[in-house]
Amino acid sequence: MKIFGIVGWKNSGKTTLIAALVREFCQRGLRVSTVKHAHHAFDLDRPGKDSFLHRMAGAQEVLIASEGRWALLHELRGEDAPELTELVARLSPVDLVLVEGFKNEAIPKLEVRRAGAAGQPLAETGAHIAAIATDGEIGAADRPVFALDDITGIADFILRH
Repeated sequence: MKIFGIVGWKNSGKTTLIAALVREFCQRGLRVSTVKHAHHAFDLDRPGKDSFLHRMAGAQEVLIASEGRWALLHELRGEDAPELTELVARLSPVDLVLVEGFKNEAIPKLEVRRAGAAGQPLAETGAHIAAIATDGEIGAADRPVFALDDITGIADFILRH
């Protein structure tokens, strides 16, 4: 599976760009999955629900299934967080996996950069940043630069890279 990352500082537009890219790739007939890194605790089920009670009772994994979808919840219970390669290995085979976050992973990435945003440009220190998407001017760059709304151009780049 081809894996390509989308990185940037908080509120840079990563999620919006990924959603647009998923739509674009799906329209082109590709099968796409995504992996999102969260910097905070999150929960997919709610207190009082059966799956929540199963996890709170100590289940290592809880698989929830319905006619419309299924989800596997895995509790780390003090274990180290899995590496990106381990997470991707759990996905069903697809044509492309878009990864949001995981800034330090050794995968090709596109940096989403907002004009005037705080934070050092990631491309200055990120060896695996292959291109930049921005809503402003960034001056001279040593890699391709795309307008943030150039979904077709960014998608073409990802497929060629």
